[in-house]
Amino acid sequence: MTPFRIDEGFARWSELLDLILVSFAYMEGRIDPPSSATRLTMESLVEKARAEIAYAIENKGQLAGCIFLRPEKDCLYVGKLAVLPSAQGKGIGRRLLDIAEETAFDLGLPALRLETRIELFGNHATFAAWGFEKTAERSHPGFTRVTFIEMRKALAG
Repeated sequence: MTPFRIDEGFARWSELLDLILVSFAYMEGRIDPPSSATRLTMESLVEKARAEIAYAIENKGQLAGCIFLRPEKDCLYVGKLAVLPSAQGKGIGRRLLDIAEETAFDLGLPALRLETRIELFGNHATFAAWGFEKTAERSHPGFTRVTFIEMRKALAG
């Protein structure tokens, strides 16, 4: 597993988009509203990578995971954490979160923050096992019910 930063020299946008779409496909029909991943295009993905801090992990020549990070006032937001279904359970997600923690430390940010859909109980349990705690329940615009939870992980100084 070789992690690397997605920068201006990155050229595997189609493969990265496929990685995200395949990784988020299991949510289809399970969450409402649909994941924003379904609206990604190669162009919007390029723009997202320019605006945020992005990393990928390669395994045997194939992109196997990615993470997008956005500094906020008091934390580092973790978004689009994706691992190919065939590569799950091999430590790739954990390694990407380690990179997020290292990035937060380098930026002087004391915590990680993420959002996960209310319906995805497995994700809640996984993130809790990785040290995240639920801090809020929220709704997407136009919804009166809770559609996602916010989780944070305080980082050691």
